[in-house]
Amino acid sequence: MAETLHNLALGFSIALSPVILLYAVVGCVVGTLVGVLPGVGPLAGISLLLPATFGLDATRAIVMLAGIYYGAMYGGSTTSILMRIPGEAASVMTCIDGYAMARKGRAGAALAIAAVGSYVAGTVSVIGLMLLAPPLASFALRFGPPEYFALLVLGLLVLAYMSSGSMLKALAMAALGLLLGMIGIDQMTGYFRFAYGVVELGDGIGVVPVAVGLFGLAEILATAGLPAPPRVIKPKLRELLPTRREWRESAWPIGRGTVLGFLIGIVPGSAHIISSFVSYAVERKLSKRPEEFGQGAVAGVAGPESANNSATSGAFVPMLALGVPSGPIPAVMLAAMMVHGVSPGPLLIKQQPELFWGFIASMYVGNVVLLVLNLPLVGVFVNILRVPYPILYPSILAFCILGVYAVNGSVVDVWIMLLMGALGYLLRKLDFETAPIVLGVVLAPMIEMALRQSLAMSDGQYSIFLGRPISATLLGVGLLLLLLGLRPLVTRGLDWRARLALAEKGEEHP
Repeated sequence: MAETLHNLALGFSIALSPVILLYAVVGCVVGTLVGVLPGVGPLAGISLLLPATFGLDATRAIVMLAGIYYGAMYGGSTTSILMRIPGEAASVMTCIDGYAMARKGRAGAALAIAAVGSYVAGTVSVIGLMLLAPPLASFALRFGPPEYFALLVLGLLVLAYMSSGSMLKALAMAALGLLLGMIGIDQMTGYFRFAYGVVELGDGIGVVPVAVGLFGLAEILATAGLPAPPRVIKPKLRELLPTRREWRESAWPIGRGTVLGFLIGIVPGSAHIISSFVSYAVERKLSKRPEEFGQGAVAGVAGPESANNSATSGAFVPMLALGVPSGPIPAVMLAAMMVHGVSPGPLLIKQQPELFWGFIASMYVGNVVLLVLNLPLVGVFVNILRVPYPILYPSILAFCILGVYAVNGSVVDVWIMLLMGALGYLLRKLDFETAPIVLGVVLAPMIEMALRQSLAMSDGQYSIFLGRPISATLLGVGLLLLLLGLRPLVTRGLDWRARLALAEKGEEHP
């Protein structure tokens, strides 16, 4: 422990030097702006700005790129809360209750809780990264394709089981997302499938146009269909800060989201997205008032925002300790480190302690910078809600189109967003949840790849999933959740048959 504290002191001496501090601030500011723009997100932001770091030394470059990463994770919450447009895919769950709070005049409170939750989760998860990186990373390596497949399937079943409505409806929406996620070039054979000759669909349907369409555009269509436009919200200064009750209600969700996000972040995959979905589902299941979720529950903002920021640090564990990226964003970060002559892995801490501990300390500093930057801007952001809806909604629509087009420069993405907006509007009218569709699109390529790799390992024998203890346990838990979730349907079916039988005998059901 003494050695760890000594190393951390070395890290802070590097991170607080004026030059490194400047690059951390620049990274956080750019990351926040990237997160606010719908569709750009941390992956696109880091990829676009990687060439700008080529003239820098390794420490400055990595600190700046890390600042962009967790700055973008925070910035995505701003448009989610104020406009119901997810700035990036991890902010999808924040849209639901964050926007509902804004409609009630609590936008300032939602933004403040998102900022504080992100700060707490970021700071605690960096401590976890510092202390637990080697043992947790070695555990994550025990996951092969069968375990990974079982884990992803279990994740879908957990979310469906914890949904507020029908489990069958949630599974149907997740299945729709999985089907959409299979469009494009087959990763193992290179076969072009379900694209109907549209070349732009080779990389598949992007998460961004799907999320922005299902949430942002569907909200505009739903509001446009109202007989009278919603009242323009003009929050007072005293309403910008959360009340004591809101702080109390957000404390435990922030704690749970931090732990969940960090643990999920270590496992390969789009951890920051999955963690926000799992956190939202857990909070709704644990809440004493689950009916408030979707209507402006504070826990629905605090939990997912903490989880996706905590997962950011968790994703660095296998990358730094073992040189194994746990998702597309850490993979780009890994490439950036290698471009600058740094080889992540077990020897990094011994060979380049200044870089490793300087990076860890810069994450502490970055979280403080984000809090200092964003809390004073809450009042500025909330003023967006003062704009009359006939002006605001066309602006939001233009914002959505520009953001989605900017990702790949593709008009096809814009059409996908428009189609998803119409689908989202229809599903809202039919009382279906649209969030599982986004998760299905995210997980489809990973589930398919893990399944096919597992079958390749076993010569097509499905028994591989039962022959490995971790995957068998995970699938067993998933089956149990499925049975528990479908039990009410079976009970209602048996009850209906009993009523029918009694009706035929001319008797009344007791």
